[in-house]
Amino acid sequence: MGKINWGRVFLGGLLAGVVINIFEYVLNTYVLASEMEAAMKTLGVAMPSGAIPIFLLLGFVTGITAIWVYAAARPRYGAGAKTAAITGVGIWVLAYAIPNAYLAVAGLFRVRLLCIATLVGLVEIVVASIAGAAVYKEA
Repeated sequence: MGKINWGRVFLGGLLAGVVINIFEYVLNTYVLASEMEAAMKTLGVAMPSGAIPIFLLLGFVTGITAIWVYAAARPRYGAGAKTAAITGVGIWVLAYAIPNAYLAVAGLFRVRLLCIATLVGLVEIVVASIAGAAVYKEA
């Protein structure tokens, strides 16, 4: 079993983060913008002025985490897109599906909004994981 190549985890994770941030930009600027604005208004809150840089940073952290999990799974499941997709689904469950389920149960956002965001998130993280995994090489 090879050692994790942390430089490649970071590089692949940055690529995955770019993919995640592009998906999130399109989703939140064009697809769900009016629905999200209405939801925030209903909650009586506004987007904090410094939120966008934090969201971008979190996109990169998610991408790096996804490639780290891919690197750890690679010796067990083999290199390639299939393993990247499987680990991407794992990240999706933990970082997208479960948190959005909590928000739905709490009634903070409309289920339709959360379903769209969660399903787009599945495509987003799988594509990001495959892209980032293409950059990753063992140490």
